[in-house]
Amino acid sequence: MTERIRSAVAAELETLGVQDVAFAVEWPAELEHGDFAVNAALAASKALGKPPQEIAEAIAPGIREALGDDIASVEVAGPGFVNITLSSRAIAGILQKAGATDEEWGRNSAQEGRRVMVEYTDPNPFKEMHIGHLMSNVIGESVSRLVDYSGATLARANYEGDVGPHVAKALWGLRKKGVKEPATAKELGTAYAQGTRAYEESEEAKQEIDLLNRNVYEALAKEPAQHGEEERELLELWRKGRDVSLAAFEDIYRILGTKFDYYFFESETSGTGMQLVQDGIERGVFRESEGAIIYPGEEKGLHTLVFVTSRGTPTYEAKELGLAFLKEERWPADNSIILTAAEQIGHFMVVKAALKEIAPELGAKTRHLPHGFLRLTTGKMSSREGNVITAADLIEQVIAKVSEKNEDPLVAEQVALGAIKYSILKSSAGADISFDFDRSLSLDGDSGPYLQYAYVRATSILASATQDQGVYELPPHTYNIARLLTRFPEVVKKAQALEAPHVVTQYLTQLAGEWNSFYAKERILGGEFEDYKLVLVRAFATTMKNGLWLLGIPAPEKM
Repeated sequence: MTERIRSAVAAELETLGVQDVAFAVEWPAELEHGDFAVNAALAASKALGKPPQEIAEAIAPGIREALGDDIASVEVAGPGFVNITLSSRAIAGILQKAGATDEEWGRNSAQEGRRVMVEYTDPNPFKEMHIGHLMSNVIGESVSRLVDYSGATLARANYEGDVGPHVAKALWGLRKKGVKEPATAKELGTAYAQGTRAYEESEEAKQEIDLLNRNVYEALAKEPAQHGEEERELLELWRKGRDVSLAAFEDIYRILGTKFDYYFFESETSGTGMQLVQDGIERGVFRESEGAIIYPGEEKGLHTLVFVTSRGTPTYEAKELGLAFLKEERWPADNSIILTAAEQIGHFMVVKAALKEIAPELGAKTRHLPHGFLRLTTGKMSSREGNVITAADLIEQVIAKVSEKNEDPLVAEQVALGAIKYSILKSSAGADISFDFDRSLSLDGDSGPYLQYAYVRATSILASATQDQGVYELPPHTYNIARLLTRFPEVVKKAQALEAPHVVTQYLTQLAGEWNSFYAKERILGGEFEDYKLVLVRAFATTMKNGLWLLGIPAPEKM
């Protein structure tokens, strides 16, 4: 309908003598003001030399005629807006379609034929997954689902830092405790915290950890037959620690409902990244400085950053270059989206600038989507002190709190995930989030459980209904919730264009509010216009289910 309105308005403006006017077709702030608001008259006022209201009054009749029986009214409002209201029958037809198409409702083909890779979560083995990675996972999964809903071929990717200073610190801590068989992620996290403290407090420990870091890189670069006894022992401890970490991560992914198509590791990208930097020196992309290799970003309005340290080890930035090439080799994409914390914006700008110089096409299709920080209202987190708030801790705590009122373990997990994910996705991706346990579980609105409960109410009504809704009588007026339901496909398109899950979250919250008002005021089963109301309820349930799916929030069967 949006495109039909846009075409009708453009045709009317052309009859007045203007073309290619940029105007918006939006939703009125209040549902009572109609279904669409067009600002074309204001946009064309200067070109036509006429007041906006005069232009609006001139184009309104033609718009009404062009849109036909699908429109109940076209009215001029305010300083020159044209408000358009859909007919009751047109809205009923959309509701019928929503319920009938089920999982396809809201999908589109905007990116059909394109390949999109989304990289997110990116936890570091040898450390427990903290709530920052949880935030990346929740946002990245929702962005991935929006991509999927656009018709693109999607690949989910996870890039994990299995080499580097943090690994050396954990290995150092394990060795100090004489641990040869690490058993849990918590044990690795404790060893990492011990190594981190020692690195900052003891010059001797710092030198040992730096040497250990270099030894890991060198051992991994060799063929197994070339390893000495000490190298074999080091790599054996490294592999066992990595396996424990990755298994713990998979447990969390299972709970969160994420399945990755590709896993990439820094141990795979380091060598390629180092070679790219070395080759880039000859091309003038990088230069040597005090024994290190840098990208002179300050000369280009960016930061100057080290890509290879004076100790001969690659930095995060060099590994990112190797990752870009490895992704292209394994799964060539038209668009590569990378989610990281906002604190890495400056670093990523430098990486992308260097990548564009090395491989322009690869750099052009690689984009960074930053996200904010997740904090708890109960306090800070600190991995250095070993008391980091882990993703597993938070999930377990919320599940335990839900279980106080709901003993069903499946429902408790579903509601807990709804609470956590909604809290993260209700704001724009770049915003910092403060997670409040009580508020996140409230059923009074602005929470994941609030949306889930609205869905359960609707499905319980449908489960009790026996009528066939093939033919039904329309009520004398259109309910607000019916008008709001028609917007779902456009909401999805907007969220896709902005790569912004919060657009869906905010819409579902408004929709749930209208549903609760409708539910409180109207008798559905056994009431007037029952068949029509059941069409509406089915459309609501389908819309809520699909919207929750886009957010990665479970749609429970009961609560």
